[in-house]
Amino acid sequence: MRPAPGHARVLVQSFPDARFPYRDNMNTDIFGWDIGGAHLKVARLDASGNVTSVHQLACPLWRGVGELARSAAPLAGALEARDALHAVTMTGELCDVFPTRADGVRAILTAFAGLVGGDARTRVFAGHAGWLSPREAMSSGAGDVASANWLALATCVAECVGDGVLIDVGSTTTDVIPLGAGSVRAEGRDDATRLAAGELVYTGVVRTPVASVCTRVPFRGRWQPLAAETFATMADVHRLCGTLTERHDLMETADGGGKDASASARRLARMVGCDLADGAARGEMTLLAHYLARRQRETIADALALVMSRSGDAPAAAPLIGAGAGRFVVAALAAASGRSYRPFEQLVGVDAALDDDVAVAAPAVAAARLAWMARL
Repeated sequence: MRPAPGHARVLVQSFPDARFPYRDNMNTDIFGWDIGGAHLKVARLDASGNVTSVHQLACPLWRGVGELARSAAPLAGALEARDALHAVTMTGELCDVFPTRADGVRAILTAFAGLVGGDARTRVFAGHAGWLSPREAMSSGAGDVASANWLALATCVAECVGDGVLIDVGSTTTDVIPLGAGSVRAEGRDDATRLAAGELVYTGVVRTPVASVCTRVPFRGRWQPLAAETFATMADVHRLCGTLTERHDLMETADGGGKDASASARRLARMVGCDLADGAARGEMTLLAHYLARRQRETIADALALVMSRSGDAPAAAPLIGAGAGRFVVAALAAASGRSYRPFEQLVGVDAALDDDVAVAAPAVAAARLAWMARL
């Protein structure tokens, strides 16, 4: 059931501590952390609020909370700055290794304290509740802490653009968030209400099973049903389309095999009950990949249409703001609809060398920026 109109309508003004003037008296770095179920994303800001480094690391948290420390091991040198502030947001509490989301929040924050040497310099983004200490966040249950990374990102973007629709296409999910007059105009507040509102779509460019995108495809002159198996994922599709870059392709493949075009085509062929036997078959798989990519794009376009159909959301001519490993989808949607397109990385004014990493780790960058603005 959706919340009553306006009940979950999120405004930037709901975050008074995220709107403090930029400060010039800070003398420590800030790390922004987005702890997901599949990836760990970390952004580092210097005392002036400039992004100095960004990392995306594979973190299959569904295997256990110990994956957090293993995934962060390459950052050990950077984390030696014990006076740094750590601003945390998460979605990893949804992993089914945790009995409940509240259990996930507690387990993740407990593990995180061990990672950074205690929690005295850690603050957790809690949406409507502002910034909480780890102890406060753990005692509040799932509350506003669980899966709040979209709101951190949307709040940061709203500050930059005023009007627009933020579309963050990640490895697993897509967020479609209307912005108006510098405010976040989302109807949903948690995963359940966001799914119902079309603001959270479970489709992404890496981990999404191909069978969840559609049930049949045009193949050899017929509508061929797809196997209801995870023989292939959308990473295979986007590899064949040439739209997924290697640096963002961090998850294991469906069969544990390679990530080259031939291996992707072989897995995709299994989805239509075939083996990859010759060059012609590989060409067929490439055509099939482009069809599947279009169907995924249409799913996101439908969510955008639903969000825009609500009275009071972002103006019809508002730009689309793209973030995530699949922001190329957002650029395509903007071109098809005649809207302007603005990539997230350009909004935050980072060095060009960091553009791609900043876009993919956008919620981590946003968490760090909000913490910096709030003088935490």
